Amino acid sequence: MDWTTTHDLDTFLTAAGDFLRTRPAEHTQLLGVTATLAASGPAAYGDRPPRYGWWSGPDGRAAAAFVWTPPRPPLLSPMPGRAAAALLDVLAAGPEPVGGANGTRAAADAFTAAWERRTGRTARLRTHLTLYRLGEPAPPDPAPRGRARPATAADRDLLMDWWGEFARESGGEPSGHAGVVADRLSYGGLTLWEADGRPAAFASRTRTVAGMVRVGPVYTPPELRRNGYAAGATAAVSRAALAAGAGQVLLFADAANRTSTALYERLGYRPVGDHRRYDFPPASCGTGGTSRPLSS
Repeated sequence: MDWTTTHDLDTFLTAAGDFLRTRPAEHTQLLGVTATLAASGPAAYGDRPPRYGWWSGPDGRAAAAFVWTPPRPPLLSPMPGRAAAALLDVLAAGPEPVGGANGTRAAADAFTAAWERRTGRTARLRTHLTLYRLGEPAPPDPAPRGRARPATAADRDLLMDWWGEFARESGGEPSGHAGVVADRLSYGGLTLWEADGRPAAFASRTRTVAGMVRVGPVYTPPELRRNGYAAGATAAVSRAALAAGAGQVLLFADAANRTSTALYERLGYRPVGDHRRYDFPPASCGTGGTSRPLSS
């Protein structure tokens, strides 16, 4: 059982596409990223070429997978610990530094533990997210002032600014989003909430892949918060996903942010799993970061 890697998206989807589609909730990030890359090309997430790979099970079929769009860390599917350790060996042998791990909790923990054993350094837990699935939709109560409307190309600069602000607040990359914003505008995947005739929040959704849509990001500028605008935008984009035929509507929320998790639960979302992202400090930083037990 070995890893096979490629820079060719079609080759990857031929080998691992069926595996990813069989469990769309677990593979939501990989499915969303590959759909964007298929639609917008390899530069959708920046100018460094993506890398893909799959781990073959005893029957020769894909049993684990990753998608890597540097400088972001590799996105990992669920995988056995031995597959995570073997993947680290494969990626560490390449020219691109392995700067972290992102995926379901068990996979990200196993990959990170292998990196810590290999380097003797301590990774930093950057984000701990809860994955939610929409059950019975519920409208915001009380209803916020204003209305939702589809974003258009005329909103691009505003959306770029807000997407960057969201990334900075949530621990993501603050730049390199132009391709993703353009892609989501192309299929109506961005919704603005307007109050008093002005944009007050936005919510986004991925393409429908394997019957699944993921909502996010959702962002309201700090000065406009606590007015229910994010709830209105999230409810609107969730309804749009259902209307487009999605069988599962998912979203991620910061597990430590009770304000956002309570909001999504009021709208009908229910937790289904945990995801983690780790940062790996370079050798020049020493152990860096904050130590944490992987079993926590």
